[in-house]
Amino acid sequence: MSRRRTVSTKKKVALLVTAAAVAGGGAFALAATSNAAQPEAPRTLSAADSTVCQGLATALGNNQKFIDGQRADPDALSEARIANREAVIEEIKRKQAASGCTVGESAQDSQAGQQGQNGQQAGQQNGQEAGQQNGQQDGAAGNAGGGVAASGQQVCQGSTVTLSGEGGAPAASSNQFPAGTTLKVTNLDNNKSTTVKVTSVSGSCVLLNDAAFEEVREPGKFLIRRAVIEKVG
Repeated sequence: MSRRRTVSTKKKVALLVTAAAVAGGGAFALAATSNAAQPEAPRTLSAADSTVCQGLATALGNNQKFIDGQRADPDALSEARIANREAVIEEIKRKQAASGCTVGESAQDSQAGQQGQNGQQAGQQNGQEAGQQNGQQDGAAGNAGGGVAASGQQVCQGSTVTLSGEGGAPAASSNQFPAGTTLKVTNLDNNKSTTVKVTSVSGSCVLLNDAAFEEVREPGKFLIRRAVIEKVG
């Protein structure tokens, strides 16, 4: 008669615990491997994180402010101007995406405050009070009617300079000077200068188009913090 080998209760418990530990360890390893295989999402930069993003947000805000002004006080050419600036905004958004910035972020609020100050100064020069809503038109009209800036005089002291996103030959846009005015912009961080004519209206003292900005920019930057702006013609 053969003897049947029996396993004690303690041994059964030990075997079950060992098997559970092995299974649990395998599950933990699979979970760790799964988590490690998931890449971290890239961090999106805001204007506060990057000078590049700040410059692009400022450019987008200036163009949006210009569009708002045209819609608030339209004329026969407003629709064409708005369509042009909307195309510029889309190009700025593409640059924001390529630079890892928050797409569509705008410095419109801060630029609106700056525009209101510029409009007020222009209104004082012409004996009128310029409101924030129509500051850019009053500023341009005041200079066209005999502005105070003489040729070669430094203007818009303390203003930063960014790009409008517009193409074409080197040119500028401004809410202080009428079309045809010649401005010299110097980047004090690299001592590069460009002399351009104002060809359109914007929400800042001076915005450079892409070609003009390339002549004075520092690599990878879309904002000139230390700029000298002179009216030379």
